[in-house]
This record gives sequence, C-alpha cells and structure tokens, in this order.
Amino acid sequence: MSVSLDDVAGEIIERAGNARRFLVAIAGPPGAGKSTLADNVAKALKARGESAEVLPMDGFHMDNAVLIEKGLLKRKGVPDSFDVRAFLDIVKAVRAADQEVLVPVFDRSREIAIASARIVSADHRFIVIEGNYLLFNQGKWAELEGMFDYSIMLAPPMEVLEERLWARWRGYDLDEEAARAKVYGNDLPNGRLILESRRRADVTIDIVQD
Repeated sequence: MSVSLDDVAGEIIERAGNARRFLVAIAGPPGAGKSTLADNVAKALKARGESAEVLPMDGFHMDNAVLIEKGLLKRKGVPDSFDVRAFLDIVKAVRAADQEVLVPVFDRSREIAIASARIVSADHRFIVIEGNYLLFNQGKWAELEGMFDYSIMLAPPMEVLEERLWARWRGYDLDEEAARAKVYGNDLPNGRLILESRRRADVTIDIVQD
C-alpha cells in the first residue's frame, strides 16, 4: 500500500494516546528508504508539536577490524555483522524513558560507527527506530518482539530497491565491479532474507507519498 507522510504521523499520534514514551519501528531491506522515512516522520511529529528523535540501527555495525577477524567484511550488513546485544540494551534503556541515552550513529561515507553521537532525552516522547532487522524473526533479533509500540515495514518492489542500491554505491564513487558486488552479492540477498523472515508489522508500505 502507499500512504502519505501526514497519514503516517497522524496514525502514530493516534496510537500513542497519552503515552509518555512511544517507540516506532521502521524496518525494511537495504535501499527501502528507512532512514529518509524515519527523519521525515520525526519532522512531521515535531511539526505537530510533538518531541521526537531518531535512533538508527546502523550505528551498531561491528567495526571493520572486527568483521575482518570474523570473516564477515564482504558481507557487512548481514544479521551477524551487528552488535545485537548492545542494540537490545539501548532499546531497553530508551524504552524505560527514565534517563538520557547516548546512541551511536553510522557514517556511511567512512564506513564507521561513531559512538555517543546522538542524544535520546528522557523528554523525547516519540523515538523513531529504523533498521533492517527490527522485525527479523531469527536469532537474537527475535528478542526485539514486543519492544515496539508501532511498527512499519517499508517494502518497495525489488526492482526499485535494485535501482536505489545502484545509485547509492555509485554515489560513493565505487566502480561498476565494486558496486555490483555490493548490490548483488550482499544488499539484495540481505533484502530477500529480511522480507522472507519477518514478524508481522502494524502496517506494510511500498511507497510513501509526499
């Protein structure tokens, strides 16, 4: 289904009622537009007088040195290439809403996670959490079940994902061979895994209209 950003923001506020802390999960394959939607949802909530912050799952990428040690560097982005335990701890701390929580943010241009790069204040009412594996039903990721108050699966058609992924990696000045390896050797297989092994979301969206 396709929806407007206003529809998404309105539904979230309605679902939240009088809750002091409300966690929104935005999940989906690589290239689905999760970070863009999360930022836009937070802006739309703020425009309605609410307080909101974005918590990106990408900040929990293992460092490249660790991935090399584990033999996972070429598959960066697979479920086992994230520090899931740390992510679970942060989500639990954020859910409690009783203290300021510092969270990491991923710098894709340098392929590194920056620690303590964003503040989630106890005063933020809405926390928009975005990432590939928020609704993944395998391994330790399954422990996220029940932690979110509202969940969105962003699932554009595979041909749209493919086009966006090519644009992403070309935008980082990768040559054709390197970009092809990223798209077909990693991102699209990860995307299919995410779509095939997911818990049910409150809403599944293929396109978000302006």
